[in-house]
Amino acid sequence: MMIEVNDKERASVAQQSPQETRLGTASTTAEQQWYSLHVLSGQEAKVKKSIEQRAKIEEMGDLIGQVVIPVERVSEIRRGKKVEAERKLFPGYVFVQMKLRDEKNKIIEKTWYFIRETPGVIGFADGDNPLPMPPDQVEALLRQVREGEEKVIPKVAFAVGDRVRVGDGPFLNSEGVIEEIDPEKGKLRVSVSIFGRSTPVDLEYWQVEKIT
Repeated sequence: MMIEVNDKERASVAQQSPQETRLGTASTTAEQQWYSLHVLSGQEAKVKKSIEQRAKIEEMGDLIGQVVIPVERVSEIRRGKKVEAERKLFPGYVFVQMKLRDEKNKIIEKTWYFIRETPGVIGFADGDNPLPMPPDQVEALLRQVREGEEKVIPKVAFAVGDRVRVGDGPFLNSEGVIEEIDPEKGKLRVSVSIFGRSTPVDLEYWQVEKIT
């Protein structure tokens, strides 16, 4: 996810002197805040693990907090079986709660170099003058993390009129045509032939497989 910086924040950074820009003056609190890191694609989990392990070994609990990679669990039918997989919501990004600035609002070098020297980290998402994520973005981020842990999202790859084969339940191996799709409930209404008659049956996404 690209963390958007509003025009007011950009203008503030643009007016800073070179020294101020290097150190940064975007935040006004010395508490831990959330920042977005740009990392090598495919190494998100490796970066997360490295930060967590090194923070523990180096006893940096006061400077480094939570590290999250928002994901969603997606279910689909593969070869007649229900399969669940994790999909990253923001490939190439890791979100870290950290204390990056001191009471005088200057960059804490220990935190700065700890992050920048982590293998796989390209840098902060908004460059060398990192800005903390706004509260509304933090709230949305943590909500996505919670939702990713709590529910499985059916993979949507269907359209009305598609022919499908049932892969689970009492209508196993029956073929039919999709009549309705309910994205909110993750269900389909499929017309299948039962005793020679076309009968509508309500099924979940993961119970059917598209016939190609």
